[in-house]
Amino acid sequence: MTHTHANTECRKLLASLSEYVDGALDESICDVIEQHMGECERCEIVVDTLRKTVELYRSLAPAPPVPDDVRARLFARLELADLLKDIS
Repeated sequence: MTHTHANTECRKLLASLSEYVDGALDESICDVIEQHMGECERCEIVVDTLRKTVELYRSLAPAPPVPDDVRARLFARLELADLLKDIS
């Protein structure tokens, strides 16, 4: 596969990468992507890295809630106190 052709195929792959990793693509499109990754080590690395990143993110415990007084001070410091009133 020539480098120019690979770039075109890589760009097509990147356009649907999130949907591929989420399992939201049609099986025929997944087959095309998997065939490309079999021929393109760069794209295989990108997909593997994204997949691992998503898995790590999903495995994290939810962040503890921010206490109201801390939130108020933060929004005041950022000069967003009016916004805080809108979301409270």
